[in-house]
Amino acid sequence: MMRRDDTERRQTAGTDQAWAALGGDPALAEQISYGGPPGLLAARLPVMALARSTVAVCALAAAELAAQRDGGPLPAVRVDDAAVATAFVSERHLRIDGRAPSSFAPLSGFWRTADGWLRTHANYPHHRARLLGALGLPDTAGPADAEAAIAGRGSEELQEAVYAAGGLAVAARAPEQWSAHAQGATVARHPLLTREDLGAGTAPRPLPARAGDPVLPAAGLRVLDLTRVIAGPVATRTLALLGADVLRVDAPQLPESQDAHSDTGFGKRSTTLDLGSRSGRASFEALLAEADVVVTGYRPGALDRLGLAPEALAERRPGLIVARLSAWGDDGPWGARRGFDSLVQVATGIAAIEANEDGTPGALPAQALDHGTGYLLAASVLRALTEQSRTGGSRLATLALARTARWLTHDLRDEPAPTTPEDTADPTLPTEYDPARHLRETDSPVGRLRHALPPVSFAGGPVNWTTPPGRCGTDAPVWR
Repeated sequence: MMRRDDTERRQTAGTDQAWAALGGDPALAEQISYGGPPGLLAARLPVMALARSTVAVCALAAAELAAQRDGGPLPAVRVDDAAVATAFVSERHLRIDGRAPSSFAPLSGFWRTADGWLRTHANYPHHRARLLGALGLPDTAGPADAEAAIAGRGSEELQEAVYAAGGLAVAARAPEQWSAHAQGATVARHPLLTREDLGAGTAPRPLPARAGDPVLPAAGLRVLDLTRVIAGPVATRTLALLGADVLRVDAPQLPESQDAHSDTGFGKRSTTLDLGSRSGRASFEALLAEADVVVTGYRPGALDRLGLAPEALAERRPGLIVARLSAWGDDGPWGARRGFDSLVQVATGIAAIEANEDGTPGALPAQALDHGTGYLLAASVLRALTEQSRTGGSRLATLALARTARWLTHDLRDEPAPTTPEDTADPTLPTEYDPARHLRETDSPVGRLRHALPPVSFAGGPVNWTTPPGRCGTDAPVWR
């Protein structure tokens, strides 16, 4: 294999940074091949570099685990920018019997305030109700009513009032304002992701026997999915692609969008459990007793009161791998706050950097913080599985959308599509972008779906999920 020259190293710097954060062997990252058309996910910020890098390290972590399990060489890893760009807007490509699902509710968006801009998120009914309550509006109120209620008030004052009511709203900030903010300073003190031991003394857990094609490095592993919206479900959707038995668990009182699940539920099953009830708790503990991985995506502290803090989970299930993500991080003044990709973009200055020509706040060409963090989260699990098979122990990976945002705004640089040495380049990848090449249609319990194909690719690996999404919450709370 030919080693990369200085130009190629600059082009793949994002992959190298992410792989180093994951504790991976730097030599392995040099074996990734790249290709695809230029100019995708165009923005002022290096969004394509973020997308390419996060998918690359996820695919490499999957290949590494496959080699560890099979005792063979590392399968060749390929990254196609076209497949990556399509997958990073998978929710926009989704069609259900020809219908395009709506991505944002009428009360989710930008609003002009007395001193700037406010971004709200009201896609879930309970968040909509809390937003309206904070604005002093009835449940029948619409966008015009919200616009009038918001226009005369300050952005920061509205932000705090809505959060105090349990809703979601963020004042738009410039990058330097976020850097000076207490939460921005807290985020800046952390790396892209953290990896910790939750407990030593547990012997390496033998991985279940794996046989047959395609190569499924996570085959036989059981994953409890306690995540919502995009980032966490993207991670667990990827683990399902790689062969894991993924069971998503939601609380029956928290509604989830079936349309969202139809995008991120491929390969998984979905159930509901009331952990406050005796029967629900018993079912969960039975699942945990046989789980290999738990992935959580709730705000820090929200699961602790239910006995689901990482340390408590590992104490009850020694050898467990826990991967968690949040919007703002697990410490700082906003550590316990709810958040979504769109809100993090606004708070961290991304919306200001990507402002429209008329000066109004802009947005990235994809919910890249969500998708990128999702692939990093999956990569963290895969790397932890590889390390655990060698040294044992329980492990914890912690990620946050705000950390990914800082990586995008401070550490990543614009990278043209990497050129790779002739002995590692993939000549089969097209040089013009046609998203249809990366879309498929399949029948499902909710109708015929058009969906994006997975971008995680390595030699012998899966090219699509084995099962489509089902209806939310309709599966039994048992392992396959």
